[in-house]
Parts: sequence; structure tokens; C-alpha cells
Amino acid sequence: MAKPHPNVVHDVGGSFGHPTTAQGTPGEDISVLDGADPKSGPPGVVREPVGKDYITLVTLGVFGAYISLVTPVAISLALKIEQLAPDSPQYLGYITGIGAMAALIATPVFGVFSDRTRSRLGRRRPYMIGGLVGGVVALVLLATAPNLIVLGAAWVLTQLSWGAGVLSALTYSQADRLPEEQRGKVSGLIGFVQNLAPVIGAGIASVFIGHDLLVFLVPGAIGLIAVLLFVIFIKEDEQPAPVGTEGLDFSGVARSMVFNPRQYPAFAWNCLGRVTFNLGLSFATTFTTFFFAARMDKTVSEIGALVVVLSMGGIVAGSVGALGAGWLSDKLQRRRIFVLGSAFLFSLGVAVMAFGSGVPVLVAGSLITTLGTGAFMSVDQAIVFDVLPERDSDAGRYIGINNYATLLPQAAGPALASALLVIGAPADGENYTLLFMVAAVCTLIGGTIIFTRVRDAQ
Repeated sequence: MAKPHPNVVHDVGGSFGHPTTAQGTPGEDISVLDGADPKSGPPGVVREPVGKDYITLVTLGVFGAYISLVTPVAISLALKIEQLAPDSPQYLGYITGIGAMAALIATPVFGVFSDRTRSRLGRRRPYMIGGLVGGVVALVLLATAPNLIVLGAAWVLTQLSWGAGVLSALTYSQADRLPEEQRGKVSGLIGFVQNLAPVIGAGIASVFIGHDLLVFLVPGAIGLIAVLLFVIFIKEDEQPAPVGTEGLDFSGVARSMVFNPRQYPAFAWNCLGRVTFNLGLSFATTFTTFFFAARMDKTVSEIGALVVVLSMGGIVAGSVGALGAGWLSDKLQRRRIFVLGSAFLFSLGVAVMAFGSGVPVLVAGSLITTLGTGAFMSVDQAIVFDVLPERDSDAGRYIGINNYATLLPQAAGPALASALLVIGAPADGENYTLLFMVAAVCTLIGGTIIFTRVRDAQ
């Protein structure tokens, strides 16, 4: 009888994601093991395809966590700031920037400790549960904040809980479980729901304008239920690949937050491309609500109907971008060309918004940006999994480092955008045209870096 191979992970489709050990044969060729590329780390476990139950629940979990995290950015925080500091939209940039900076520091630290966690719940689910508790508390504080200081502190807790805690742990799980041939498809679904969540969240929040608690807590309730379903039904391996526990003092944790780009160049270039693309994305999206209100000469609370229209159109555009690009990248075994194409689409949409006039043109530009965003998020996430170093032992650490590529722009982007808005601005408004054109240039540069430099990806 053949002995179980210790480096094989097998998922049984009908067992709600319970990991089991597949049977191997002595002396089998380990050169085909996932991660054998020397630029991505040493050979790792063989990952067999996951079942539909896992794909469904991880996608639902990401949707729920994301809708809880991004709805405030899409509309709820803008409404709250309009109450607490009328005629001062720049505070939105400051508060979201501070929250992103907190998540930037916490995410890789959570990843390092998650890699080393051993419990009956596994090493990822404890961080999801803790994030849910903190996340619900944070949303209540956001809704009831009496001043900007409390609002800022509540947003920091929101980022730490839903972002660094829940969403990151769900990403670690995907790195643990997904084989290469499913990464494009699943990343397409994840990219789709990440694009869908702010649209749905903004639509929900717009329905409850005037009821602060419901604006924040209804999206939060969706997130709580969705993530709990994953925690309950998707089980983890209680004995994952071993990882060293030495150096877990302050200096050891600090060292784990960086890596040598010469050792893993594909991962490093992809991070740089993501930073640049996401900086442009941050420029274009942080002030979208204020942008439409200014172009229509209305207040934020008066454009709720338009937000709903954009939400419905965004669902379609995001679906086509994320699902289509993700599926095609697996089918054609090509990823980088889709990243470059998505950057061109996003830049085109931003330019249309910057120079367009009239609601139909502005809506068209917004939908084009949504199409490009969906395509980029899905395909580049698959590239991240393809080039992730030390996937079997330190996935959490390197995904935490990769999250710099999202969190750095989120931290710096709003503050830089606030500064760009006042350059050459008219006396009675902000310079959204300059802001959006800088965003277009950044996304083009980011897509080009990934296309030309990440040679290890398809």
C-alpha cells in the first residue's frame, strides 16, 4: 500500500472544504510541485483543484468583508464628514489615509503570526473571527462618532479589522489552497465581487441616507453573515507545512515585513506595478462622490439617485471585466496582456470623466473605469499567486508584504489627491481634471511595468 505523500493537498468537492491527504507513490517526481520556480521559492505542496463549495464560500466571504470595508469610502464616510465638517471634503482624504497607514503596518504582522498559528480552528480562521468582532464595533463607532477625531479612530479600527484581519486571512487561504489552473478563475470571481461590493454597498447606503446607523450597519451585517459561513463550513489543515518560530521578537517581526527583491524579482516588479496602478485608482476613486456632486452642482446627499444608476451599471461593467479577463487568462494561459489592457481601459475612462460634460458622458467614463478595474484586479491577483515566494510556509508574510501595493496607495493617495485638488483650482471648487489625469498616467505606468518586467508570469 502506498504511503501518503506529505506534500499533497487534496480537496473533496462535497465535504465543505475539508482538506484531506491524497495518496502518492514513493519516489514520485517532485519537480512538478507547485512553486518549483527558483524565483518563487523552493518546491512546495501539490495543490489539487478545490471544490465548488470552497470557491463559492471564499467568494461570498470576500464580498461580505469588502462591502463592509469599502461602503464607507464609497459614500458613508462622505455623508458623515458632510455632517461633521461641512464644505471640507479634504478631511475624507486625511481620515482614509490614516486608516490605510494603520493597515499598512498591521497587515504583514498579522500575516507572520497567522503563518505560525496552530489551533483547532487552523491558522487563518482565528484572525477572521477576531476581525469580525472588531469590525462590528468599528462600524457602530463610525455611525455614532460625534467628531472627526472619533471618526478617524473608528476608521483605523475598521481597516485593522475588516482589512488586515478578515480580508487578508481569506487571501492567505486562497494561497494555501488554489492550484495554478484555478487561480485565474477564482481571482476573476474575487475581482468581480471586489468591484461589485462598493457598487452594492453604495446603493444600499444611499437607500438609508439620513439614518446613520443603518448606513454603516446594514453592509456590516452582510459582511458578518458571509464571513461566518466560510468560518463554519471551510475547515483547515491543523498541521500545515512547518515554519520556523525563531526571531519572533520585535526585531524579527520587523525583518519579516521586508524582503530581498533581488531574490524574488518577479514578485518585486509586480508589487511595484500594483503600487503605481493602485495609486492612480486611489486618486480617481476617493473623491468620486464629491466629483459628481461638484459637476452636477449639488450636495452629496442630493445625488443618491445617480449613485444608484452608477451602481447598477457598474455591476455589469465589473462583471464583464473581472469574470471575462479572469476566465480568458486561464483559458489562453496569458495574464500580463490583460493587465496592460485593463490599464488602458481605466485611463480612457478617467480621461472621459476629466474632460466630459453632462451626466451621460460622466456615467460612460465611470463605467469604463469600472470595466478596467475589474479586469486588473482579477488577473493581477492570479499573477500574485503565480509568483508568490515561499507559498507553503510563509504565504501570510508575503501576501502581507504584497498588500503594501494596495495599502501604500490607499495611505498616500488620498492625502496626495487632496493636495492635487487645490493646484490651479478655481476659487469656488477643486481641480478634478488635474487629479484625474494624474490618475490616468499612474495606471498606465503600473500596467506597463507588470507587462514588461514580470517575466515569470504568463
